[in-house]
Amino acid sequence: MSTAKRGNEAEAMVLGALVKRGFEVLVPFGEGQPYDLAVDLGGRDFLRVQCKRAWPMPGCLVFNCRSTDHGRGPQSYAGLADIFGVYFPQNDRVYLVPIDGVAAFEGRLRLQRPLNNQRRGIRFAQDYEIERWDRDSLRNHLGRLSAAREPELNFA
Repeated sequence: MSTAKRGNEAEAMVLGALVKRGFEVLVPFGEGQPYDLAVDLGGRDFLRVQCKRAWPMPGCLVFNCRSTDHGRGPQSYAGLADIFGVYFPQNDRVYLVPIDGVAAFEGRLRLQRPLNNQRRGIRFAQDYEIERWDRDSLRNHLGRLSAAREPELNFA
């Protein structure tokens, strides 16, 4: 399967999972947005979702946390998207992972406990399953992000 087809599959699976959970989802027109989907949280709140397809590593699922924007090299999604929608085909599950909740280059979620029983600094996949997120928890996440952002003023 080509890279584009894998990306399309991930986007379709994340979109379907969000709609199945009752979220209203918007799809940006055309190419060039730094996010794939937007979730309408009501009022003026929209959550920008960047879709990713994960692959297995021993005990983990792994996904890229940077864009592959041609000509500029890998770019961080920080400030451009709010959350990763991660599809893992090996278990046919979707995870919602805050952009600021993973490393800048590569995201890892543990599927199994580490052999040394370490818990500090471990992100367990079950904590990010889409079923654990509702409109209020997504709005709270967005509010936390908004408080950290500087207001953008554009009088042009």
